[in-house]
Amino acid sequence: MVDFLKCFQLNPPSPQDSHAHIHSEDSLKKLVNRLSRLEGHIRGIKTMVQENRPCPDVLIQVAAVRGGLDRVARIILDEHLSECITRAAAEGNIEEEIEALKTALDRFVV
Repeated sequence: MVDFLKCFQLNPPSPQDSHAHIHSEDSLKKLVNRLSRLEGHIRGIKTMVQENRPCPDVLIQVAAVRGGLDRVARIILDEHLSECITRAAAEGNIEEEIEALKTALDRFVV
């Protein structure tokens, strides 16, 4: 059985990526499950809008999805710091990895 899977298999790393993101099979499964729940939640919000549900009710659900996405981002960041940054430090390319992380965080943090 494969112990590790490449992250985001639908979008494999491009040649200019600093490394392949590796997550355990269990970690990947949990992340995908969390995203699937969020996807369902978003479909529910779409239905609420189509049914002209009260705006405060819709906004509460939007806030819940935003919180869920923030938790997904936190999981990805935690794994990146504990796995990828640590590996980069051991391989001697920590500066590259930190710059890539800074670039990603610049886009993420508004």
